[in-house]
Amino acid sequence: MKKNIRALVTLILAAAAFSHSAFAVVYPLPAANSRLTGENLEITIPEDSKLPLEAFAAQYQMGLSNVMEANPGVDVYLPKAGSKLIIPQQLLLPDAPREGIVINSAEMRLYYYPKGSKTVVVLPIGIGELGRDTPVNWTTTVQRKKDGPTWTPTKKMHEEYAARGESMPAVFPAGPDNPMGLYALYIGRLYAIHGTNANFGIGLRVSHGCVRLRADDIKWLFKNVPVGTRVQFIDQPIKASVEPDGSRYVEIHNPLSQTEEQFASREPVPLTLTNAVNKVVSDASVNTTAMEDALKARSGMPTKVNGDANSQPSAPVVVPQQAATPQEAPAAPAAAQGTDAPAATDVPATTEAPATTDASVQAVPALTQPGPIYSTPKP
Repeated sequence: MKKNIRALVTLILAAAAFSHSAFAVVYPLPAANSRLTGENLEITIPEDSKLPLEAFAAQYQMGLSNVMEANPGVDVYLPKAGSKLIIPQQLLLPDAPREGIVINSAEMRLYYYPKGSKTVVVLPIGIGELGRDTPVNWTTTVQRKKDGPTWTPTKKMHEEYAARGESMPAVFPAGPDNPMGLYALYIGRLYAIHGTNANFGIGLRVSHGCVRLRADDIKWLFKNVPVGTRVQFIDQPIKASVEPDGSRYVEIHNPLSQTEEQFASREPVPLTLTNAVNKVVSDASVNTTAMEDALKARSGMPTKVNGDANSQPSAPVVVPQQAATPQEAPAAPAAAQGTDAPAATDVPATTEAPATTDASVQAVPALTQPGPIYSTPKP
């Protein structure tokens, strides 16, 4: 049965790869006492490929940071032809209510739980650069939505540009050249989940605090997420779970830099194990070596840390090579500094919303071609 499911996933992925648009990955919700879902994929970079890593990340609906964590040492500008890439589409759900939208800044993913669907839609995001951070530990709602948002830069942004000898319009009109893209969901009274006019930045710290998505993703969210939807911001670089069979998993991402010193340092940002994570990994069954290896690797993929050290999640689903080449135009090279890299030309924070200093199945939206759908949770 498992082989049949994996074969089905491969066929779905192959079909999706030939489409001209990237879509969300839709996962089935695991049982209430489980958080593990999805399957990792393995693709081969075609011999004639001249595309940057961003093109492959977009094709399989990943953020750049997700693919870099899963493939340490990969060339961001030109992945080596013939080399293998792991696409990390297996994950642990965040430690948060399975309701509305959950945004985990540390892993640069947005989770949307459509009511009554028993699924979760997972989207890669770009977040606020250092000093202009996306909120954390904050719960709010979608206040309103806008098709064709305009954007008015703040006085401070004009001053920053002027200091660099640059200028910017007083107002960016709606349209394809707007840094907010074509759709926006305003959350709270200061921030927005919106699109972008750039072809990079998903999986990077690039915005002035808002949440950035690729064009197809924000269009899908705009159509399917109702006003009033709960939105929770969290920062969980380490996720952990005890599965129904007793397996204990951790999923470890690189924490976000909190200071300029951390940002500039070649040393990894220190990890902190929360009480919830400690509760999972302090069990006597946990293999100390496996846990230490996971903390060192920071692969961003679920890793089993108890029982047989060699008993890890099943091997990635191998995607046929002819399905691995993105059908979209080559993307612009991403910043080489890594997942913390800011983009000086990106200024998507919004002042369109009033600003403050605060930081049943029949009812399910139709998930029209949202991407690979895993028919059953991974056991």
